[in-house]
Amino acid sequence: MRSETKREKFKPDEFKPVEVSDIQMAFPASVTEMMPSLKDIPEEFQIGGGDGHTKWNKLFNDCFYSGVKNLDLIPKDGIDPGRAWRHIRCIMGSYEPKHEHKEAACAYLMSLWFEDATWERAKPARDKDKEMGEKQS
Repeated sequence: MRSETKREKFKPDEFKPVEVSDIQMAFPASVTEMMPSLKDIPEEFQIGGGDGHTKWNKLFNDCFYSGVKNLDLIPKDGIDPGRAWRHIRCIMGSYEPKHEHKEAACAYLMSLWFEDATWERAKPARDKDKEMGEKQS
């Protein structure tokens, strides 16, 4: 884990995914040390200051609000995709950071660790329920 005092100057190429335990995944209480500070995240990934409409912001929002299926992540060289995705999911699940920082950090980390990604947005439960009701009638 990284602490704010250890990374006075953020170096994106040195920021790697950390091992996240099952307990951390279940109770992701302290995640800010797993994230770059907001000032170190390029504006393009930020909501408000930037447009926050990168592919990676879209993936974050689809995961956070709707869920995704058929996710295919193409990692950059030297990145363990399972470890990286678990790191990102742990941040997503935490109540510690403000939502804007959480989204910007996750989107930025995805851009650092993955070349590309494809996925399908899962339908919200209410749409599935509606489809089931139409099939039954």
